[in-house]
Amino acid sequence: MIKAENLSVTFTRTNSNGGIDRNEVLQDLNFEIKRSEFCVIVGPSGAGKTTFLRVVQGLLRPTSGILTIDGARAEGPQRDCGFVFQNFGLLPWRTVQGNVELGLQIRHVPAGKRHDIANRYIRMVGLDGFQHHHPHELSGGMQQRVGLARALAIDPRVLLMDEPFAALDAQTREIMQAELLQIQHREKKTAIFVTHSIDEAVLLGDRIVVFTKRPSRILEIVENPLPHPRWENVEELRAQPEYNRLRLHIARLLKNMGKDDQ
Repeated sequence: MIKAENLSVTFTRTNSNGGIDRNEVLQDLNFEIKRSEFCVIVGPSGAGKTTFLRVVQGLLRPTSGILTIDGARAEGPQRDCGFVFQNFGLLPWRTVQGNVELGLQIRHVPAGKRHDIANRYIRMVGLDGFQHHHPHELSGGMQQRVGLARALAIDPRVLLMDEPFAALDAQTREIMQAELLQIQHREKKTAIFVTHSIDEAVLLGDRIVVFTKRPSRILEIVENPLPHPRWENVEELRAQPEYNRLRLHIARLLKNMGKDDQ
């Protein structure tokens, strides 16, 4: 569904001497993401993971190469991409209902219809009864649920998530991971999820794409052999030898980065 072909991104700026500084972020990425796949991207800080999400969403044009979604080049903002941010990104003056309806309102969906759609996803993320609360009245986990419901409400083909659970406490993070897996499995969304957590990558990803240091290339694409449903008995899953083997493999890839890939 999503295909990157020789995709590179380089930022340029004029320095104090009048010359041009070049910052190559992504270099010759080539990989595909299948329909309804949960793809997780891991890599060092500054490796361009968020930059790649911005290219998929059409907010950033690659310097060279192309990215296509269903065969069409991603040029300009993609209406069929929903984005879940790390910092929640909620509008403080809007209620939960108002925040979830935002994308629908921008698309001029009639009030009655967008109200019904928003309520469906508010219930789906476990916030029924909180429709009229404002963000400051919610916990961090609840605010992230609002962000997820807002992204899902526009019925995107692709769900983009940039470290959405990084700011949550460990217990809430685990709950959100399990619920996200269930929602993605039920809704059949194609998902791209950026994280620095190896455990999170192994739990969530059907495939795990490991980026190198900048300029980022793909060091390895790791297939996840762990069976679905992975949201049931997570503690038992983590005790399996295959889970720990996969986690150790990715940890070693990240630790040894720079020795053989640069």
